[in-house]
Amino acid sequence: MAAENTFTPFPHFATNAIHEGQEPEQWKSMAVVPLISTSTTFKQFSPGVHAGFEYSRSGNPTRNCLEKCVASLEGAKHALCYASGLASTLNVIHLLKQGDHFISMDDVYGGTNRYFRTCAVPLGVDVTFVDCTKLEEVEKALKPNTKMVWIETPTNPTMKLVDIEAVCNLVHSKSEAFVVVDNTFMSSYFQRPLSLGADIVMHSVTKYMNGHSDVVMGVLALNDDKRAERLRYLQNAMGTVSSPFDCYLVNRGLKTLALRMRQHMANGLAVARYLEASPKVVKVVHPGLPSHPQHELAKRQMRGFSGMVTFYLKGGKEEASTFLKALKVFTLAESLGGYESLCELPSVQTHASVPPEQREKLGITDNLIRLSVGLEDVEDLIEDIEQALNAAVP
Repeated sequence: MAAENTFTPFPHFATNAIHEGQEPEQWKSMAVVPLISTSTTFKQFSPGVHAGFEYSRSGNPTRNCLEKCVASLEGAKHALCYASGLASTLNVIHLLKQGDHFISMDDVYGGTNRYFRTCAVPLGVDVTFVDCTKLEEVEKALKPNTKMVWIETPTNPTMKLVDIEAVCNLVHSKSEAFVVVDNTFMSSYFQRPLSLGADIVMHSVTKYMNGHSDVVMGVLALNDDKRAERLRYLQNAMGTVSSPFDCYLVNRGLKTLALRMRQHMANGLAVARYLEASPKVVKVVHPGLPSHPQHELAKRQMRGFSGMVTFYLKGGKEEASTFLKALKVFTLAESLGGYESLCELPSVQTHASVPPEQREKLGITDNLIRLSVGLEDVEDLIEDIEQALNAAVP
């Protein structure tokens, strides 16, 4: 990226989003828009001889269209869709076995933190939470039985950046572990972890990839054939698949991903700059601002910025609550990445399940507010923030 307002998109991205996996020739009707195949089962020519589909959990024509499209957007050979982002995380954990160890970025989505601590660990795997922005901490945490490193970048909600290429080079040179990158905050449009050395990319498709706040879904993308085959087996055996109708909706959402992300970036930067100039704000964290401590890494690793903005309001929980309740255009709700602007208080919403001492260490305080800046007119968004700031911090 030459400057914080400009970026070079990945070649053919918008074209692939519109055409990959959408070939009319795959349907007898030559339909331009992929059909929604709701059938749970498929007729076979003879026992075990079929036209590529047996049972919808193990394979569905509509899901195939979406998986092929997502794979192209991530620069991957394979993509697998799941019932939720956490369902995709569950499938990755099942690549491990009892006694294995894995490393996780310490600042991750609250649901990921909760799943690792309270669900994965009882299965017999061990996890170490590490600040992966510090390579020496990652290296120190590696053990002989470390089989996976889980990165989220930018992190949720403090917007720290992990140097994907540096971590992958370290992990691959020192261990047999594979590296997973949660790419939810950036979408495939602004960041491609596989090109930086990652082994698996994960998205909560619920967010930017779908972009319309009407589907819950997850996806994994990767290049390794053997690992993809194992994940495909787990996807079927564990039944963690997404529905045909949801796949249709996400496939539809991807068609405008390039356009949406550009506007999310423009609006997000405008809001971040306004907040940074306000005397009622202690600190703004946005990778596109020169004040971000890893701004240079952002320009090197990402093709642009999404609409995610985190800031610390002057005061505490009372002021933060007043601010959030005073907003009128922004909706007080969990989730992110939709066309509408959302706001939340992570310490009592998305990250309430993270232990208090860990939240304090990460800086997830009661005055940290997370905004998902949507596609409304940015003048209306800034005006809304201004009146809410005046109400919260007189």
